[in-house]
Amino acid sequence: MLPRDPIILLSYVNTKLRDRDPDLAAFCRKEDADEADLRARLAEAGYEYSAERNQFV
Repeated sequence: MLPRDPIILLSYVNTKLRDRDPDLAAFCRKEDADEADLRARLAEAGYEYSAERNQFV
């Protein structure tokens, strides 16, 4: 289960993207997470996914 707090979620996702996953789709498959929901949750906190950087910025 992914963290509920948006800042902890951001840190968790970006760490996994940096250390383990080549892109957001791979992260979502491994975590059994809905990509649209994840993007929306982090967008509410002011972050969006950058494919170039493979992280939420």
